[in-house]
Amino acid sequence: MTIHYHGTPITPRSVLQTLSGRCFCVSFASPNDVTWAHEHGQSVMLDNGAFSVWKRGIKPDWEKYYKWAGAWLAYPTTWAVIPDDIEGGEAENDALLKDWPHKRGVPVWHLHESIERFERLCANYDRVCIGSSAQYQVVGSPIWHERMTQAMNAICKDGVVPVWLHMLRGLAAARFGYPFASVDSTDIARNHHIKNNALEMANVWDVIQCKPQWEIVPQQERMFE
Repeated sequence: MTIHYHGTPITPRSVLQTLSGRCFCVSFASPNDVTWAHEHGQSVMLDNGAFSVWKRGIKPDWEKYYKWAGAWLAYPTTWAVIPDDIEGGEAENDALLKDWPHKRGVPVWHLHESIERFERLCANYDRVCIGSSAQYQVVGSPIWHERMTQAMNAICKDGVVPVWLHMLRGLAAARFGYPFASVDSTDIARNHHIKNNALEMANVWDVIQCKPQWEIVPQQERMFE
């Protein structure tokens, strides 16, 4: 089954309360709902806020993030995304993995990085996040699908998915046929005031289930790296 993490903050609090019992993603960039999510949610994903850092062009305070995440990782159903640099090189992102001070943490593989790094992360961690970046930043675009297909073909050679795959900004991607174990998005946070029913939105998302295995898709040879 696919777990759907709904991004916060969701305001006003009365709207968030209608989603009690769901799974939530709380970003370090906007942590206001973290206590409530742990008191009322089934599972909490702690996002490192790298996307917000990238969009705003600010310098991250990873030491502060380490401390914040560590306080919540006492919950066995809470997990945290290890810091990453969306525009950084593989060496920079590997260094951030080494700096992570906690036993539990999930690395990010960016679609513009090498398939070899993706394979290495899958070999060394039991859960890996996938981030849409650079020329692949638009989730669902033709080039995004090409890259995702190449990545799935590489790690799921016998159809079996070797690790728990989480698609960042990926609620909509749960419909695309990839074997994601979990996905997240801020769709409800951003759009519930338009559709006027956050609970109905959550019900629509949470019943979308990804397939458990991958069927190899033939691809023409082309240069991805």
